[in-house]
Amino acid sequence: MKAVIYCRVSTDKGEQETSLERQREELELLAEKHGFEVVKVIMEQASGYEVDRDGVFDLLSTLKEQRIDALLIQDETRLGRGHARIALLHCIQKEGVKIYTITHNGEMQLSEADSMVLNILSIVEEYQRKIHNLKIKRGMRRAIEQGYRPEQNLKHIGENAGRERIDLPVEEIVRLRHNGLTFAEIAATLRGFGYDVSKATVHRRYREYVDSHSSSI
Repeated sequence: MKAVIYCRVSTDKGEQETSLERQREELELLAEKHGFEVVKVIMEQASGYEVDRDGVFDLLSTLKEQRIDALLIQDETRLGRGHARIALLHCIQKEGVKIYTITHNGEMQLSEADSMVLNILSIVEEYQRKIHNLKIKRGMRRAIEQGYRPEQNLKHIGENAGRERIDLPVEEIVRLRHNGLTFAEIAATLRGFGYDVSKATVHRRYREYVDSHSSSI
């Protein structure tokens, strides 16, 4: 189980350095108690009301890139205060990372109010994604009605072998994937444009494209 330790104090006064070190030491003990492997310790001096913090961006990128299981903090105010705290809790929650605090001597329990706000944020974000995807689908349909042919952007990757490969607009698949559509949604979109294609085929062509471009770098 991998964990990140995050420590913060609100001012840059010299005496606060002692507080940072104390936070780190206490959190290392908490990690040891719960059997976590600490892969990174982030310490910073910044206001909790600000989101634009080097330590925060370092934390979020580490959670995303290294598949972290737990975040260890002294208490939830170390993440931030006010709206900044809620925003960061939402980002951490999306990564599936559990938060452990010294205050709770274990996994942090959200208040009923915080849980309600985070649920609302998740619902709003999901509907924003759906609306965005629907706008993309409508735009593609309108473009085709006006004469655009996405199959003209097709780039064949490798030679055909076995049964005949289905001609698909690979770059359109990649673009839709980067816009957040799932492979099932992309397959459904292409079927709406007359392509007899499955989710598995869309996923395979996307992987071929990504692997081909990765090997050429």
